Amino acid sequence: MRISTSLHPRSLLAAASLALAALAGCTVGPNYQRPATPPAPAAYKETPPPNPPGGDWKQAAPSDAIARGKWWEIYGDTQLNGLEEKVAVSNQTLKAAYEQYQQAREQVRVARAAYYPTLSAGPSVSRTRESYHTPNTQPGTTNYQYNTLAIEGQASWEPDLWGQVRRTVEEQRANAQASAADLANTELSLRSELATDYFELRGLDSQKRLLDNTVSTDTDYLHLTQVRFKGGVATDVDVAQAQTQLDTVKAQDIDIGVARSQYEHAIATLVGVSASNFSLPFSPLDLTLPVIPPGVPSELLERRPDISAAERRTDSANAQIGIAISAYYPTIQLGGTGGFESTRPGNWLQGPSALWSLGGSATELLFDAGRRHALTNQARDAYEQQTANYRQTVLTAFQEVEDNLAALRVLNDESNAQARAVDSARHSLALSTNRYKGGVTTYLEVLTAQTTQLSNERTQADIVTRQFTASVGLIKAIGGGWNTSQLPSF
Repeated sequence: MRISTSLHPRSLLAAASLALAALAGCTVGPNYQRPATPPAPAAYKETPPPNPPGGDWKQAAPSDAIARGKWWEIYGDTQLNGLEEKVAVSNQTLKAAYEQYQQAREQVRVARAAYYPTLSAGPSVSRTRESYHTPNTQPGTTNYQYNTLAIEGQASWEPDLWGQVRRTVEEQRANAQASAADLANTELSLRSELATDYFELRGLDSQKRLLDNTVSTDTDYLHLTQVRFKGGVATDVDVAQAQTQLDTVKAQDIDIGVARSQYEHAIATLVGVSASNFSLPFSPLDLTLPVIPPGVPSELLERRPDISAAERRTDSANAQIGIAISAYYPTIQLGGTGGFESTRPGNWLQGPSALWSLGGSATELLFDAGRRHALTNQARDAYEQQTANYRQTVLTAFQEVEDNLAALRVLNDESNAQARAVDSARHSLALSTNRYKGGVTTYLEVLTAQTTQLSNERTQADIVTRQFTASVGLIKAIGGGWNTSQLPSF
């Protein structure tokens, strides 16, 4: 809109006053306060398991690798450390999460741009021929063709009188911080999944070593029964039973390779390598299990990235209420145009060719059939929904910590009991073997003792694997060394 250049100076003063008022405008809608969460207990109900009698476990101090974020280093496995370092470089899921965070950051800049006026400028050149028969034609006039040379700049601004822009910036800032927490949570999930798969693979290597040793032992037993059969002190049934036991263990030994290959392929995908070009050497799980201090429950809200993401989205939802309420207030638009216009190049940029205009408008929506009211209620409902999600995330976090603490405690007790069962099974097999060699019993007793011993030894190896995966689960449950101080500020 172009307004006459006869605008009175008082009007300019009024426009300037309006601009100053805009800078000091109010911000409608509720100010954000973090929602209350279920009260945190003074301590976790489940406690970390004590060190075993031999003192083989090592204490992982909070200021150690966990606090630095490289929590996997507490296991002292150089191969695991190397694999974890590749996640940040090559994992495509993590790269996608990072790019999503970058998009959220740019949205903050987009929202902040609304604080400022938009400016545009450019020249225009046109040649016009008017009709000789227009109603405004003057008799005797022949100037129906002319040039128009113009160079103009425009400025427009919608002052943030009611805080709509401020609330939008607040919303996008909270969304960007939530995206940063999502990125941290994605990285924690990928790294913990890698560590879990790695320990599962090494646990299978432990079982394969056990089965390889059992195959060697059962081969010796088969040779013993064959010698005794040739000497007439054993039956062909004994030989058949020994052969069956050996073949059964061989089949179990081979079957381990299926699951191991799958874990190896999963690890390859996590580190961003083709499964066809990746392999891990045979390495039984002979590491010492660290004790993970969970800290106090009240710290969990600051240490879990998923809790932080949910809380930041609650802030974003609160800002949406203010944006919806701002629609009840008038929309103020300020604009201006300035430049030069002429019909000849010679006087195009001279003073008499100058033009300018200033203007403003205020628009109030009088009737929308309840649309603004519905949108405001919708924003309030979205805030309550996000608040409920936030509180549920907190409850789930406490559950996950307690679950893994309980798993470590129970597995510790089970490991002690299983160690005694393995010792008893080995002693039983030794007694049965001596009885068989002395001709006191049949090979069936030896076979039963062999099966019992192998079953108990495999159970013992499985418990060790479960202890390591539970420790990884506990580290993930307490946030993996992350805290809210790592959230970006915009």
